[in-house]
Amino acid sequence: MKKLLAMLCAAAGFALAALPAVTAAQTAPAAELKKDESKADEAKPAETAAPAEKKEEAKPAPTPNKGDTAWMLTSTALVLLMSVPALALFYGGLVRTKNMLSVLMQVFLTFSLVTVLWCIYGYSIAFTEGNAYFGGFSRLFLAGTFDAIKGEFSMAATFSKGTPMYELVFVAFQATFAAITCCLILGATVDRIKFSAVLIFVVIWFTFSYLPIAHMVWFWAGPDAYTAADVVDKVNATAGKIWQWGALDFAGGTVVHINAGVAGLVGAYLLGKRIGYGRESMAPHSLTMTMIGASMLWFGWFGFNAGSALEANGAAALAFINTFLATACAVLAWTFAEWMFKGKPSMLGAASGAVAGLVAITPAAGNVGILGAFVIGIIAGLICFWGVTGLKRMLNADDALDVFGVHAVGGITGALLTGVFNSQSLGGPGLVTDWVTGKVGSNPIAEQLLIQAKAVGLTVVWTAVVAFVAFKIADMIVGLRVTEEEEREGLDTTYHGESAYHY
Repeated sequence: MKKLLAMLCAAAGFALAALPAVTAAQTAPAAELKKDESKADEAKPAETAAPAEKKEEAKPAPTPNKGDTAWMLTSTALVLLMSVPALALFYGGLVRTKNMLSVLMQVFLTFSLVTVLWCIYGYSIAFTEGNAYFGGFSRLFLAGTFDAIKGEFSMAATFSKGTPMYELVFVAFQATFAAITCCLILGATVDRIKFSAVLIFVVIWFTFSYLPIAHMVWFWAGPDAYTAADVVDKVNATAGKIWQWGALDFAGGTVVHINAGVAGLVGAYLLGKRIGYGRESMAPHSLTMTMIGASMLWFGWFGFNAGSALEANGAAALAFINTFLATACAVLAWTFAEWMFKGKPSMLGAASGAVAGLVAITPAAGNVGILGAFVIGIIAGLICFWGVTGLKRMLNADDALDVFGVHAVGGITGALLTGVFNSQSLGGPGLVTDWVTGKVGSNPIAEQLLIQAKAVGLTVVWTAVVAFVAFKIADMIVGLRVTEEEEREGLDTTYHGESAYHY
């Protein structure tokens, strides 16, 4: 027993004596450690070093950031809220009581229809490589976005290198944009269009106007494709036509608002004026609902604009505050303009001003600085007020809920002013001038303004032609307009067999 204790004590002594040496080895300078490692490597057979080299070469593929993913899922839900219920309530409150449910139904069904079409073929045509105007068919029915056997998800690009996002998240986010754009058009044709004609028009216009314009403005290969200077031209050639021009549209000034606003005006002309327009009272039946809808639009629009950064980063923060500020400026500008010219500030005017500000800041949200947000908001409130008063009289069209006066006019205003206030000399963030290095700069204001104007012009002409054809096809198939008797009774009962209110 004594011998055993003596042996244990001796072993403990050796261990304690070795501790300083171990500590010294752990804290030794890196150069000394490398020397020791190199000596050990020389003593080992050559084949034992190979696995270490392979480990160094293998770099894991970048994965989506969980915070970015959470933000984009939240933004998608916010944009959904913008349509149902926000836009539905905003529009519903503006019509007469007898047509309240018909408006809600049109928005609800259109949103659902476009969402389904988006997942069948819309996303593929808008956001896969094809030509400068249309994408391809590689993502029909969202093929390739998820491999159930391997449990793998495909990735989509953001605006930062090495920062992918789940493609399915991008699919869902962009689906809400497509759906609300089609819903916006409905405000110009309410009170007198057949429900079946709405659905036929939406299918055609979505396919041949929304999808190609979305592709032209937003499709590109992503920053990771720009690996060297000698591939830039080749990569640029795969992008949409308007992207190749260098037009800036952060969240949909051209794709959403000008696109929908012009189509709405075409529909108003082809349908003709409502019975009694200009002679009978067609005042909104519930400005309370309209105010609630406008407030919810403002809330949801943060997902619309800040979400378009595709990451939870500084660009999202800039888009967020610009959306907040420009909208408030537009509310004040519209209200005081109305107060000055009409003698009284109205709730309808304030709500309309909010939407005008939201529309105008959309293409500029992450593309301008704080000064730009102030100016764009104020100008949008004033020019859209003119758009629904003076300009509307000049156009002599019964655009029932002022889709053109607010969305097209506001979208054009925002798109053009983006070209001005993107400049770093005016406090803007500028734009990426070299995707290989990530260098940021500014184009001359006149040059960028001309590019923006070209994008606006192409969008106006494209959507006007497609809308005209789409409405004409719907007219040939089922007829566009309800009968005079149905219009006088109201579309709630004649087309849906329901009433919004029971007294």
